[in-house]
Amino acid sequence: MTAGALRARGAVMFARVERVVDLNYVGLVFATVFFALSVTPSLLPRDWLFQGLVSGINAAIGYGLGCVFEWAFQKWVRPRIPLAPLPSRVRYGVKVAVFTSCVIVAGLMLIQSARWQRLTTSLMGMDGTTTPAYLRTGVLSVAVGVCVVAVYRTVRALVLALGRQLNQWVRVPRELAPAAGLLVLVVVVVTIGNGVASRAFFAVANSAFSVRNDRQSAYAVQPWAPERSGSPTSLVKWDTLGYEGRWFVSNGPSAAAITEVTGIRAREPIRAYVGLESAAGDAAAASLAVAELERTKAFERSALAVVTTTGTGWVNSAAAGSFEYLFGGDTAIVATQYSYLPSVLSFLSDRDKAAAASRALFDAVYARWSVLPVEQRPKLFVYGESLGSQGSEEVFDGLADLRAKVDGALWVGPPNSNRLWRQFVDRRDPGSPEVAPVYSDGLAVRFADGTGGFAGAPEWLPPRIGYLQHPSDPIVWWSTDLIFTRPDWLSEPRGPDVSTQMRWAPFVTFWQVTADLTNAQGVVDGHGHRYSGAVLDAWSVIADRPVDAMTRDAIFAALIADEQYEEAVK
Repeated sequence: MTAGALRARGAVMFARVERVVDLNYVGLVFATVFFALSVTPSLLPRDWLFQGLVSGINAAIGYGLGCVFEWAFQKWVRPRIPLAPLPSRVRYGVKVAVFTSCVIVAGLMLIQSARWQRLTTSLMGMDGTTTPAYLRTGVLSVAVGVCVVAVYRTVRALVLALGRQLNQWVRVPRELAPAAGLLVLVVVVVTIGNGVASRAFFAVANSAFSVRNDRQSAYAVQPWAPERSGSPTSLVKWDTLGYEGRWFVSNGPSAAAITEVTGIRAREPIRAYVGLESAAGDAAAASLAVAELERTKAFERSALAVVTTTGTGWVNSAAAGSFEYLFGGDTAIVATQYSYLPSVLSFLSDRDKAAAASRALFDAVYARWSVLPVEQRPKLFVYGESLGSQGSEEVFDGLADLRAKVDGALWVGPPNSNRLWRQFVDRRDPGSPEVAPVYSDGLAVRFADGTGGFAGAPEWLPPRIGYLQHPSDPIVWWSTDLIFTRPDWLSEPRGPDVSTQMRWAPFVTFWQVTADLTNAQGVVDGHGHRYSGAVLDAWSVIADRPVDAMTRDAIFAALIADEQYEEAVK
């Protein structure tokens, strides 16, 4: 067979495949550009699976935009340009060249992306991926992109079918029928999505996670110390505390452990906890929590911390332990559970739950605390991590209200939508970056990014308000604003663990950081959404409990050992 015959046969086969696939070549070029942008560095290292999902979605978005661009060109620009149609052989050659170029560009970008991923992991002290393993991203991206485009085409066919029916039965003008069909479909989808579908999804999720909540770890044993909720003398029954609550009250440093680590005679720390099944509603849970504090004589301690938990009721063991070590166990920590769901699902389904539960608990504790003689009150602190920080913030109207009611606040890994955090960051002093802002010279509120202490002037007035936020934490930096707006943290100097190669692009960066959310805990401590190594020093400064270097190192070692034990057996 001659070369000409082979080319002719190839052209015929190409045309057949093209008719089946219905490929838009302008869309393909846009898809390749969006794919190339999506494999550039993000906040966290991503394996091939996450990268494939992100790149496939971004490529599909690019393909759609390319189709719109090509349609607009053909409708409004092309008729004004007097060009003769290209011969079929030339059109075939151009299409092959475009397709081949897109494949080559995508392949080269994948190879470069593997290098970028290794650079990002090196910034965090982690092992990097290999290039051959990372190339699987390309296959998954194609599969995801094809699925997204197929869904779009199915929806488009449904819209056109609805339009034809409206034209036939309702006499909607033919020109308006597709738009009317789209409107009908949107109304139906939104109605179902906001009603039946969303309720069904979160009902199933709630049911699934409630099973975990009822589970009991073999390493969470009912405490006998009267200072713990769930003990035989407690007002809160052990089996109502939930999975995280049972772990919280049955673990943590004892008086003996604190004495051994610090060399100072310690008291048995008080840990009061009310589970979701311990009381009916936020008000009842708060009342029960205060009753537990009364029972354990918590208001006679030196320090009292009101903790807003994450969605599942989790309390950071390192944060609680740090507080107890620094005060020699002369402490009380109180928390309530408000959901079965992890923070991400709680944030999506009903973020107001965290705020309502936090407000009920703090108000109840504050009401009892405020009637005590001033000289007899324990120092009052608030703590929250992730969604818990958002709920804890919502207790207060503003900075003045916060400073009037507490002796200190530590909020860790705050979501970008936190109200007070957003106000402080937006009003930061000129010249200070978003990843390490300085607010009002650090007189009352300070931020730490994990590379050092809280930035600000030498004098930090009490009560001290502190935020811990890593430059690489997607929980802190994720926002829907990323879709169309370049954030300050990508316009200003980067944090030390964020690649200088990271760039903002419309849609692309949003999906990159969205994917990073799922891996926020999948990195080493000191990066992403892992703060256990930073809370000891943070509490020491905020609570004004300085310790010498040797004691600090001993406490830190004990906290790390406890965390490793928890990760191994919990």
